[in-house]
Amino acid sequence: MTVIEALSARHSIRAYQPTPISKSTLNTIFEAVAHSPSWANSQPWEVFVATGDTLERIRKAFGEKYAKKAEIAPETPIPTKWSDDAKKHLRQLGADIARDCGDAAGQFGALNQALFNAPAVIYICIDKILSEWSLYDIGAYAQSIMLAAVEQGLATIPAITLVAFPDVLRSELKIPDNLKITIGIAIGYADKENTINKFISARKSVAETVHYYE
Repeated sequence: MTVIEALSARHSIRAYQPTPISKSTLNTIFEAVAHSPSWANSQPWEVFVATGDTLERIRKAFGEKYAKKAEIAPETPIPTKWSDDAKKHLRQLGADIARDCGDAAGQFGALNQALFNAPAVIYICIDKILSEWSLYDIGAYAQSIMLAAVEQGLATIPAITLVAFPDVLRSELKIPDNLKITIGIAIGYADKENTINKFISARKSVAETVHYYE
């Protein structure tokens, strides 16, 4: 599989089989993504992986918080403003999911709250003293994980809902206070029978995003 093939094949999967992922498979991914670029080779990422009973406790605790309508923690990096162009794509998202998935679209919120029923979630953290530039490094690292996962026959989805309640994550994964939890990536084998996974969001064209000057 080429990099271009992996980029084309990767899309966000919202429902997973319960099949666990072997630790050796995950380590194959992490060994590959260790080559991700970072400012001055700072390699700011620290990774915590939740699987098995630990992940089930996290899933249960998240479910209880959602049931109580708990507010998402202030430290969770939810955007407060969007550009007009971004708003246009956000508005289209719901309509596109309904178009592609039919009645299965009704699972969208429940699957988010259940951490997509994934057998593993990768949490990527950085030290709080680092600048915003290190978030670029985390983005590169996260993309590398998702592309390497494709080659291993795995599916992924990065989602803010996976880090909605950092107090639960810090307790279960022993994440120290000096680390900022930046993003979670659910990973596993796609449930190909679930129609929710038929949705693939449209992408802006090269003409819309790339500007050449000669």
